[in-house]
Amino acid sequence: MKKFSVVYWKEADFWIGYIQNYPDFRTQGKTLEELKENLIDIYKDISNGEIENIRKAEIMELSI
Repeated sequence: MKKFSVVYWKEADFWIGYIQNYPDFRTQGKTLEELKENLIDIYKDISNGEIENIRKAEIMELSI
């Protein structure tokens, strides 16, 4: 089982989210469960090479 981090929030009647390293691929769901399923589908498409020209975001931590 693979794990990946996502960013998500509730907006009006939908849950919106994206995979942390791939912010260009936002998706939505009427329920949190539907959002999770959509995010898993996107991750599978990215991992299988079904989506071309992917821009991957780098993540860093800052201390203040």
